[in-house]
Amino acid sequence: MSQGLFITFEGIDGCGKSTMLKKLAAHLQGRGLEVVCTREPGGSKVGRELRRLLLDGEIGSLDHRTETLFFAADRACHGAEVIAPALAAGRIVLSDRYADSTLAYQGGGRGLDMDALGRINAFAMNGLTPDLTLLLDLQPETALFRQGRAKDRMEREDAAFFQRVAQAYRDIAAAEPERVRLVDARPSIAEVFGEILRIVEPLLMAKEAGHA
Repeated sequence: MSQGLFITFEGIDGCGKSTMLKKLAAHLQGRGLEVVCTREPGGSKVGRELRRLLLDGEIGSLDHRTETLFFAADRACHGAEVIAPALAAGRIVLSDRYADSTLAYQGGGRGLDMDALGRINAFAMNGLTPDLTLLLDLQPETALFRQGRAKDRMEREDAAFFQRVAQAYRDIAAAEPERVRLVDARPSIAEVFGEILRIVEPLLMAKEAGHA
């Protein structure tokens, strides 16, 4: 491919996005494509320290604006150090969370102003907009049942918080249907992955045709 491809995975905690990212990465690598797997927060060296601060369950509560700006700082560093160089090298970047998470969690969940968050996102992203966002849609009760590990600081929020987050994600998908594709995360892993491949394949073919 002559240029890279940027695909993000979004959804509430427990929706299966991390599993699907790994499966898609393996599938693409099996086709001989170069893939970079990353995440937010924590995709860069600085980001790993920010992740510890943001998600450590022992740190206690953070002012919502402070939390937002930490995520933005992580995103700016992530884009500059990881995403942009990989795309410039023609690689496919798969990221577990990106800018939509800020709108869903800090906007929908925390209730911060969406316009302000959009401006913060735009500054942090510096033009790095995903070619495709796969939004795994799942009811919070089901996602909570699926989580079988200790919860981080964000995951300890109540059910009402995650209902707001889930709705914010759906609103994002409705506003940007060409970029954000809603994927029903309720079926089996094989069925969900099959739907993801159906969505991703035309994008891969278009990129390969552009290279030709």
